[in-house]
Amino acid sequence: MLDRSAKSHSPGSADPLTEMLRGLRLDGVEYGRCRMAGDWCFRYPAQAHAHFHFVAGRGCWLQEPDGTWSELAAGDAVLVPRGAAHTLASAPGLEPRPFPRRDCLAICESVYDYDGGNAPEDEGCVLFCGTMRFNLDGLHPLLQVMPDVMRAKELMVEEPTIPHLLDAMVAECGLNRVGASGILARLADVMAAQIIRSWVEHGCGDSAGWIAAVRDPQVGRVIAAIHAEPERDWAVASLAAIMGASRSGFAAKFTATVGMTPARYVTEVRMHRARQWIGRDRMRVGEVAHRLGYDSEAAFSRAFKRVVGTAPGRLRTGVMADA
Repeated sequence: MLDRSAKSHSPGSADPLTEMLRGLRLDGVEYGRCRMAGDWCFRYPAQAHAHFHFVAGRGCWLQEPDGTWSELAAGDAVLVPRGAAHTLASAPGLEPRPFPRRDCLAICESVYDYDGGNAPEDEGCVLFCGTMRFNLDGLHPLLQVMPDVMRAKELMVEEPTIPHLLDAMVAECGLNRVGASGILARLADVMAAQIIRSWVEHGCGDSAGWIAAVRDPQVGRVIAAIHAEPERDWAVASLAAIMGASRSGFAAKFTATVGMTPARYVTEVRMHRARQWIGRDRMRVGEVAHRLGYDSEAAFSRAFKRVVGTAPGRLRTGVMADA
């Protein structure tokens, strides 16, 4: 989504966070164009995937997960990366109701259209909404440090290409030409990628913790290497070599910067990957255990439950809805 996938973690590599973002993907699951008129208020419940909203025509209001209302103008794009619950409305204070997905008209596979009433062109609100799926597990630390809501106009003041992209989305929202919704879906994919890239390039909101650890010139290379190949048999010596330090020096600095030992961090990253393989790809638990280098399915299951909080078999049978 943001760049090519890479597993390069040589000492001369660029910013480790940039290296990690090269493998980040965000795939559209479902998109829809919604033409709204009069008073309306839709509640979007929490979900495992990201939400995306783009506003054309008349603006509307967004109630964020913390309850705060903020106004969205025409040309605003919003990404809710962890799928937190939120509300869109013509004005604050209206009674919310679920979005009437059953009343939508299917345009093509994964794209729908919703007509919420006729209104003059300069009075109606047109929303283009989407559900997007990250290729990262929901427990990935990069997703965890993202804000609940990311707004394009707040992040892209210095992005010269964004106004043109926003203009293109506004134009497509107002057209009834063949393929308009499909084109909007592709533009939304690009816009979401730009929002994330801008957030990273402008300091990640001055995030500390994991972001600070990744941006450490030495520790960041190690973190990027672990995330690129979690299935590798990472020994302290091999990780220390990536940092260019002794084993004791590496272990001490990694633990102090990241807040956990290298072994614990490797285990957590492996379990994040395992959660995707089992929950999303429906891979057998035994095969996942083998891929990650565990001697037995029982040993893997114990590690998985310790990190994720449930047995891998329960995840595979769909008990965990947010997998």
